[in-house]
Amino acid sequence: MTKAKTVLPLFPMLLPFAAATTLFAYNACTGTAHAAFPENHSKEIPVVDVAQVDTMKIRLKVGDQAMTATLIDSETTRDFVSLLPLTFTMDDLFGREKFAHLPRAISEGGKRTRTYQVGDVIYWSPGPDVAIYYRHDGSSIPSPGIIVMGKIDSGIEALNVPGSVKVTIELVK
Repeated sequence: MTKAKTVLPLFPMLLPFAAATTLFAYNACTGTAHAAFPENHSKEIPVVDVAQVDTMKIRLKVGDQAMTATLIDSETTRDFVSLLPLTFTMDDLFGREKFAHLPRAISEGGKRTRTYQVGDVIYWSPGPDVAIYYRHDGSSIPSPGIIVMGKIDSGIEALNVPGSVKVTIELVK
């Protein structure tokens, strides 16, 4: 009986917590967000669909060929875009990528990885370089890894040529 007397006075304090937990679970299951107060239950806050968010695109010109790339939203990518437009000679490295030195180092606020896919547009901070992979040779990337900024949409074969290429990169508006 002593336990019941101790827990019973706590019940009024636990009721709002139980209601908030139930509301949280309801919002998670329905994909909507309702305000915590009863008078606001009719007002729904829309849930943003990531697929609907506008993506940034860049255009790359290699000779008379053009490619586009879809960029990932990251601190590194935004800093890279602030440098555009850029025209430079991209040198070949290992028969798998074209790279060029950037005019300055950019933010390293993107996610690092030691793997890549064909079409990846990346930042190599020790350069500081931008590179685009046009062929996969099965090798991993040495430390500190690369920061993927985006992916070529189509036309990657324009980079699969021996030697260096002159490339212009600009933001698509």
